[in-house]
Amino acid sequence: MRAYPNATDTGRFAVLHDAAETLLDDLHERYMVERRESKECLGAEEALVRMVRLIPRTPAAGPLAIAFTDFPGLMVRLGRWWVDILPACGCDACAEDPAELIGMLRGQVGALIEGGLWERVRRGIGGSWFETRLTGVGLTARREGPLTSRDARDARRGGFAAPVLWAPWPRRLCA
Repeated sequence: MRAYPNATDTGRFAVLHDAAETLLDDLHERYMVERRESKECLGAEEALVRMVRLIPRTPAAGPLAIAFTDFPGLMVRLGRWWVDILPACGCDACAEDPAELIGMLRGQVGALIEGGLWERVRRGIGGSWFETRLTGVGLTARREGPLTSRDARDARRGGFAAPVLWAPWPRRLCA
């Protein structure tokens, strides 16, 4: 992620990395998921970042991906299209509170694992759009945005021609 000239104390966001790491470890222990780690570019101008994916063992449940940026911050992806960048800005004027961002991370991930993420592709006159809704404890949000023709075609081939409500994550059985 890019460095912001008006962000003087970016170190305060390092707790996001710790919280995400703890969350990922906890989810990997409690749920039947595959954990994949890699180094990836988030964009053409960006450096490689550590990416951790948790992929449920049932294809009906939505995946989680968290990128650990150098800012320090996180790029969180739920399902196919729900993306959040924490912090959203990081500048001194926005004064984002790391504790609130951690709460947001936990709330969004909690909604995903409980089956609260709905996604679809809709066609319009000007092209195709994605639409997502995330519902959880104390959380109701929706987002939408344009898709390229290729992304829309890939989404429809992947089963998103009809709305998809991701299933809850399967829990590990006690040993």
